[in-house]
Amino acid sequence: MREDDERHMQLALAEARLAPATGDVPVGAVVVGPDGAVLARGRNAREATGDPTAHAEIIALREAAAAVGRWRLDECTLVVTLEPCAMCAGAIVLARIRRLVLGAWDPKAGAAGSVHDLVRDRRLNHRVELVGGVLEQDCGTLLREFFATQR
Repeated sequence: MREDDERHMQLALAEARLAPATGDVPVGAVVVGPDGAVLARGRNAREATGDPTAHAEIIALREAAAAVGRWRLDECTLVVTLEPCAMCAGAIVLARIRRLVLGAWDPKAGAAGSVHDLVRDRRLNHRVELVGGVLEQDCGTLLREFFATQR
């Protein structure tokens, strides 16, 4: 883990905290460039937009690609509050993200080591460096509190 990982996770948590205002699950993400600058931010927006692909990671990846002017984000780090699902893990690999920093693990649908490990699958043409459990307790608490209000 790098020193800045916790600081960037705090930014992702700030994004996640905004998602419930639209009925979305509180997941947030930031894409960090090689110089440590935040290139893009995203939060879940499926309910807000009616778009099934509007996950925090996808939104952040799209914004980062637009910011740098290319789809290859090979010098970038994606920081996300929850372990990515299969769709997002696939997008992370396809964007050639160098590092993935995640907060809470997702034992039901995680595709970065929990259920599947798409980001490090040796059969694919790119593997992502993974750092897990950064501010895991804060990320998990935010999700648990959200789902407690939904039941």
